[in-house]
Amino acid sequence: MPATPAWPPASTPRLFIDQPLAPDAEAVVEGAAAHYLINVMRLKPGAPLLLFDNRSGEWLASLVEGSRKSARLHVERQMRALEQVPDLWLCFAPVKKARLDWIIEKATELGVSRLQPVITDRTIVERVKQERLEAQIIEACEQCGRTALPALGEPVKLAALLEEWPQTRKLLFADEAGGAPMASLDALPPAAILTGPEGGFTDRERALLIEHPAVRRMALGPRILRAETAAIAAIAQWMGQAGDWGDGA
Repeated sequence: MPATPAWPPASTPRLFIDQPLAPDAEAVVEGAAAHYLINVMRLKPGAPLLLFDNRSGEWLASLVEGSRKSARLHVERQMRALEQVPDLWLCFAPVKKARLDWIIEKATELGVSRLQPVITDRTIVERVKQERLEAQIIEACEQCGRTALPALGEPVKLAALLEEWPQTRKLLFADEAGGAPMASLDALPPAAILTGPEGGFTDRERALLIEHPAVRRMALGPRILRAETAAIAAIAQWMGQAGDWGDGA
């Protein structure tokens, strides 16, 4: 007897929609999202798709009708509840466009709960287009299966970040000048990782960081890493030690 095919299929399109979802609700998507469903994926009425709303998890829906500019969807049932991601922030100095996009995409895939741009003395890119970063976050969540979007903070200067830092949250500072391996640090959540710009932190900034009571100096191996590599390497180490990589999730 042939096996019953999985439903919905693994190839089912997945889409973020910024409106509450519930059984038997109707949703309308417009613009680029409608274009993707109708013209790129070429969905026909009745075709399944997965929706998530950053509120209630993931839902199975079907296409009712579509045009070049909009698509009407029928929500059927909940597939997964809203996930609880580990309480890890990534605080990072913005870098050039392609590398910044890579940081946003990979940090989202790895499961961070908040992305916080930080302006340092050597930051080259001080003006960050929040809308573009938000679009990168959504696209990464659609691809990797996340049901909760990471929060995105407005860019803040390093001194201001440290001045307002929550007392209960550890700040793991990726220090090129030395530090302890992640495995030897008290890195349990709530925690945050701080990585610097392409030129590294200045001596003044390093002194400011080392003096802060929440800061733990963290080493990332014997080689000098690019800013974007350091961010992703640190997240991966933290997720393996204190996040949700070791619990069978």
